[in-house]
Amino acid sequence: MNFFLLLATGFGSGFCPILPGTAGTIVAIPIYYVLSSLPLVLYAVIVGLFFLLSVVVSDRAQKHWGKKDDRRIVIDEIMGFLITMLGVPATLRAMILGFILFRFFDIAKPPPIRRLERVGGGYGVVLDDVMAGVYANLFLQLVLSFQLFS
Repeated sequence: MNFFLLLATGFGSGFCPILPGTAGTIVAIPIYYVLSSLPLVLYAVIVGLFFLLSVVVSDRAQKHWGKKDDRRIVIDEIMGFLITMLGVPATLRAMILGFILFRFFDIAKPPPIRRLERVGGGYGVVLDDVMAGVYANLFLQLVLSFQLFS
């Protein structure tokens, strides 16, 4: 498997026969945990660079498989989870809530998330997950600030 497909599939998690997006999000958890020890600005810069990488990788993977947003492409889920956890403490509680919230918004696709899927190329693969991550992050920040579900 070439390097781009390895990244696109979240190190192979995208080949999971059931719920490949969930498997890809699980791969994102240790990545987030490692990055969480960085200063927030550096974390944000790395996530921004990862966004660009995700777009390129997703575009190449779509062309390789000849299918728009192929279910094996899960680098976008990794990207979305990293957005979900931006500025969030690396506690077990926060990671579990972040995981659940991101998967909810990624699957439910409230407006305008579904519209972002129509964007062409790798951007269309990644942008809907970025927006799901933004929604999940805002909700997670709210929950944590009010100490809900403690």
